[in-house]
Amino acid sequence: MPGSRTGGRPPVQRTVRRPPAVRPRRDNPVLRLYIRVRRAWDRPLTAYYLILGGSLLITVLGLVMVYSASQITALQKSLPGSFFFRKQLLAAAIGAGLLFAASRMPVKLHRALAYPILAGAVFTMALVQVPGIGMAVNGNQNWISLGGSFQLQPSEFGKLALVLWGADLLARKQDKKLLAQWKHMLVPLVPVAFMLLGLIMLGGDMGTAIILTAVLFGLLWLAGAPTRLFVGVLAVAAAIGAILIKTSPNRMARLQCIGATDPGPGDACWQAVHGIYALASGGIFGSGLGASVEKWGQLPEAHTDFIFAVTGEELGLAGTLSVLALFAALGYAGIRVAGRTEDPFVRYAAGGVTTWITAQAVINIGAVLGLLPIAGVPLPLFSYGGSALLPTMFAIGLLIAFARDEPAARAALAMRHPRFGRKRGAGGFGPVRRLRRWNTMRRRASAARPSGER
Repeated sequence: MPGSRTGGRPPVQRTVRRPPAVRPRRDNPVLRLYIRVRRAWDRPLTAYYLILGGSLLITVLGLVMVYSASQITALQKSLPGSFFFRKQLLAAAIGAGLLFAASRMPVKLHRALAYPILAGAVFTMALVQVPGIGMAVNGNQNWISLGGSFQLQPSEFGKLALVLWGADLLARKQDKKLLAQWKHMLVPLVPVAFMLLGLIMLGGDMGTAIILTAVLFGLLWLAGAPTRLFVGVLAVAAAIGAILIKTSPNRMARLQCIGATDPGPGDACWQAVHGIYALASGGIFGSGLGASVEKWGQLPEAHTDFIFAVTGEELGLAGTLSVLALFAALGYAGIRVAGRTEDPFVRYAAGGVTTWITAQAVINIGAVLGLLPIAGVPLPLFSYGGSALLPTMFAIGLLIAFARDEPAARAALAMRHPRFGRKRGAGGFGPVRRLRRWNTMRRRASAARPSGER
């Protein structure tokens, strides 16, 4: 423009430099990995895979450790070295059938089995006290001989009975909106549970009674019991437990062995101390499978109650942490199933089974570590004992059935292509149908091309 200082030249446009683009946080490889793990963790079938995979891994690893820990005990009893392993393998095979059957049963059938299982458990637990039928093992009268070397412990099935029956009872009362009244919440759940506890304590098995009490509290917690009511039942149970411990010299001796590092007078803490010795000598990666020293007669019940100590000695800290991680995954999956369902029976049953397995694992491992008194309960799915393995695997089947029954899980399973048990080609299933669909898409694409295109 005339008169302008630039002499009519256009003004020079200055280029403004922008700051370099900041990389989004999602481009961070660590964050991307976290997002992928989080998405995989939130998938509908995560609980299903955790329950199925975790339980199978615990069972298989338990079979390996039972074979390793029981050889010396079998030889000392003039039995073949694989005697206990073969019995455990047979129980695991039967348990796998029970797990598969339970995982395929509808929820209505599970509820229908609640009362028959409860009646059978009460009947067999009463038979234990009949002279000539019941037998004592390690001072506890809680076994029934089935002939030969096979025995049955009915109290193990009492846990499953209380879970199923208690879940069905609370679900029916919730449907009728009766759980708001404390009388309906306690009766008849607490009286029946105390009846089972009384039958168990007649045989002197306080460890199983503690697990059954934990299941009762878990059901009451899930039912939304008020704090005063919950504390009241807990106080009564604690008072009864204190009396039973105080009146038994054996239980008092076990209580005094918590944290012991020396066998003490009369070797009263021999088992607890040698369990610590086994864990301490394992180190990080253990002495090797089959190389345990404590199982050579130093550690009592090496293949049952203290199999976790032998695992620590042979597989080291890595092996024990792996077992703990599997139980933690199993517990998380059970809580997830109980928290995501809208069916009250599924919520109570899944919560009861999770409480049962988690509490029993904590009590067993706590006793081996010297943090809790020795209660004489096996490590679920891991220790030797068919009577404990069978109902536990059936309970795992319940969790699998509940995990498959979630709406999102059902939708995810329905979207899968059939793999087994379907007729290929006929009826439009299998690869033939996909091939026809692909050929049809090719013909449509060819028809849509211009005439000059090759």
